[in-house]
Amino acid sequence: MNPVSLAVDMRGISKHFGGVQALVEVDLQIEAGEIHALLGGNGAGKSTILKILNGVHVPDTGTVKVFGQTIDEYSPEASRRAGIAMIYQEMSLIPSLNVAQNVFLTREAKTRLGLVDDRMAERKASEFFQMLEVDIDPRALVADLGAGQRQLTEIVKAISQNARVLVLDEPSTTLSVSDVEKLFALLHRLRAQGVAIVYVSHRMDEIARVAERATILRDGRRITTAPMSELPMELMIEHIVGKRSGGLSAMERKKSKVGEPLFELERVSGVRKPKGITLTVHRGEVVGIAGLLGSGRSSLARVLFGIDPLIEGEIRIEGCPAAIAKPKNAIDAGMVLVPELRALQGLILPHSVASNMTLGVLDRVSNRWIVNRRAVRQATAAQVRNLDIKAASQAHSVSTLSGGNQQKVVIGKWMAADPNILLLDEPTAGIDIGSKAEVIRLIRELAGRGKAILMISSELNELLVACDRIAVMSKGRLSRVLDREDLDRSEIPAADPVRGLQAAEQELLARIQLDLTPGSEASVH
Repeated sequence: MNPVSLAVDMRGISKHFGGVQALVEVDLQIEAGEIHALLGGNGAGKSTILKILNGVHVPDTGTVKVFGQTIDEYSPEASRRAGIAMIYQEMSLIPSLNVAQNVFLTREAKTRLGLVDDRMAERKASEFFQMLEVDIDPRALVADLGAGQRQLTEIVKAISQNARVLVLDEPSTTLSVSDVEKLFALLHRLRAQGVAIVYVSHRMDEIARVAERATILRDGRRITTAPMSELPMELMIEHIVGKRSGGLSAMERKKSKVGEPLFELERVSGVRKPKGITLTVHRGEVVGIAGLLGSGRSSLARVLFGIDPLIEGEIRIEGCPAAIAKPKNAIDAGMVLVPELRALQGLILPHSVASNMTLGVLDRVSNRWIVNRRAVRQATAAQVRNLDIKAASQAHSVSTLSGGNQQKVVIGKWMAADPNILLLDEPTAGIDIGSKAEVIRLIRELAGRGKAILMISSELNELLVACDRIAVMSKGRLSRVLDREDLDRSEIPAADPVRGLQAAEQELLARIQLDLTPGSEASVH
C-alpha cells in the first residue's frame, strides 16, 4: 500500500482505561476514495480507535497521520480541521434546537451584520436532505423527530462539513430499508469524489454490499485486514466471535407452546399514531412488528407502555381491561419496554452498571429506604452472566461500556423484573452478530416460559428468526399479518439455511413495500 495514497494511517495504537486494555498496538490504514469496514464484537475496540481518530481520546502509544500529516493535537476541533467528520453511534444532537441549527452548530451562517442567519442554514440543510432524497423539515425541532430522522440529520450534519474522512459508527441502526439504500448511494458518490469512508456496522449483509476492504478487531487487537472478496460471511463471523458460526441462519427455530391470549389490543389509537390497532398476543408467542420508517412501530410501543396517551381503544391483560396512563401502570401490570433510544430512554449513563441493572427491581433489593448491597450485586451478577456483559466491574459507570454492552444492560434491567409481557423496540441495536444470536435465543426461551412478546425491529432477518408471526404497519395502521412459515420458499432445501433465510427476507420485504391502502387494517388473533 502506497503511504502517499493513505487518507488515514494509524500505527501501533494502544489505549487503556483504568485496568481495561481497550487497544493493543492496532494498525488501521484507510485509502482515499475507499469505503473501509471496521468490524468487531462488542468491546473489541472499534469505538475507541475511532474516538482517537476524532480527537476525543489520546492514545497511550502510536501515531496518527491524516493525508500524510502527523496529528499532534488530539481534540475534536483539531480533527475537524484535519478534515475528519464522525457520526457517533450515540447521537450528539441538541433536542431543543431545530434540524438546521443542529446541522450547522458552531458553523452558523452569518448576515452582513454578523447575526446568525437561520434562514440560510435552513436552505442549505434542505439542499443536503434533497441530495440524500429524504423528506425532513429543517425547521422541525429535533425533540420531535423519530430515531431514524435523527440519524439522517446526523448524517447530513457530517457531510455538510465537506470532510475528507467520513466515519460512520452504526449509521443504519434506525434507518428503514429504503433510507439505507439512499445512504449507500450517497456514500458511493462521496467515494468517487475521493472521500475516505470508515463504515462500522454489525449488519454483515450491509458490509458485504458497501465496503471494499475490512479490518476486524477482537479484544482490542487487529485480527486481519483484507479485501471483502477474501472475507466470505462465515469467515468474517469467525474472526469477529473467535469461533465458527453460521450467524442467525444457523439458529434452530424452535416453536414454543402457544397458550391463551395474554395481551390484547382493541382499536388502540394514539394522538397521531397508532391508528385503530387490533392485536392479540398469546402466552408463549413472539409477534414481530415490521414496517418502514415512520410507520408508527415505536409510537405503538410508547402508547402501550403509557409514555404517550391512549386516545381510543382498550388494552386487556389476561382478559381484564388495563388502565395504563403511565409507565408505572404498565410495570405493575407485568409489562416492560426495552426502548428504541437506550442512551436517552433506557439508561442513566453516569450511574454504575449495578445501579442501572436494578432500577426496575428496587423494591426487591431494598428494605423500605435501605438498599441491600448484597442483593444488588447478586441480581447484577446474574444478568451480567446471562447476557455476557463486558464491564470492568459492576461499580463502573455504564457510560464506559461499549454501545452493545449498554444495550445488554437495558435488556438485563428488565429481565431481572421477570415480566409477563415484553415490548422490545430494536432490542439488538448496536449488538454484534454473536450477541444478537444470544438475545434472540433468550427471546425464544422467554416465549417458552409462557411470556408474551412484541418485538419491533428494522432487521428483517431477526424478525424471521425470532417471531412466530409478523405484523406489518403502514401509516400508523396494522395492514397485514403473516405467519412466519408462509414466508419460506418450498423450493429451497432445508439443508441450505442461508439461502432460505435470504429468500424469506426478500419475501417479507416485498410484502412490506406493497402499496398499502391507507384505511386497511388487520387483526392478530
